[in-house]
Amino acid sequence: MRVDFTKSNEYLVMREISAQTITKHVKDACIEACYILPDDVLGSLKDAWGIEESAAGKTVIDEIVENAEIARAEHVPICQDTGLTLVFVELGQDVHIVDGSLYDAINEGVRQGYEEGYLRKSIVRHPLDRVNTADNTPAVIHTEIVPGDKVKITVAPKGGGSENMSIARVLKPAEGMNGVRKLVVDTVKNAGPSPCPPIIVGVGLGGTMEKAALLSKKALLREVGKPSSNPIDAEIERDLLEAVNRTGVGPAGLGGRVTALAVHVESYPCHIASLPVAITIQCHAARHKEFEI
Repeated sequence: MRVDFTKSNEYLVMREISAQTITKHVKDACIEACYILPDDVLGSLKDAWGIEESAAGKTVIDEIVENAEIARAEHVPICQDTGLTLVFVELGQDVHIVDGSLYDAINEGVRQGYEEGYLRKSIVRHPLDRVNTADNTPAVIHTEIVPGDKVKITVAPKGGGSENMSIARVLKPAEGMNGVRKLVVDTVKNAGPSPCPPIIVGVGLGGTMEKAALLSKKALLREVGKPSSNPIDAEIERDLLEAVNRTGVGPAGLGGRVTALAVHVESYPCHIASLPVAITIQCHAARHKEFEI
């Protein structure tokens, strides 16, 4: 439905989208994301089997792939940790949400999805009192206003084991690429088996500390192994992936060549005195589901 608004003899055309429609799509996306590993991730795991030289590493990858295929076929969660629900919203500037608020609609979709999908509720109401909210809300929602009259939403459940290994730092500019490489490699080595490797590493460079952290999360939404469109970042990705896979952590931390399936880098301009770096570690269950209304 479209509604015309008149202002100063100019007509602005707004598209109405019901909050209930958003809720339904978010509910379905929560369930599908937790049940079905995306094809690009599954394909990357199968490719890794051919690269891995360790017998133990190959066995781990076999079991990961089998687990993902069973989850898809039997409609059950890929992992018992169905995560904190990250939601990335691209909201068209010509969209008007009606019959409720956008964030309430998203959280209601999460609540319904985690209930109907029999997904583990992992959110506590306060970091210190640790009382479970019992419905996996609230989600962590990131919204970007974009041109157009559509809403694009990506639901990305993020498990605690890999999230706990993620970090953000502000380096000195003089540390440069060597400093970035050392921080990424040290982070992966210190994480060891905890984030369930083979992992995907999202690296955010620039902006401010919180901007770098957001970039590192968004980097994980890219198709696994697809190079950045920025040639500088694409070269950094190749450098970091090689360095990470030289650590020998390997699948499940048992040693081997494939510690990471990919390293994805996103960058942003920053202050002359700063070099913000954030590293988000993603386990092999790199779950996300995208839809557009």
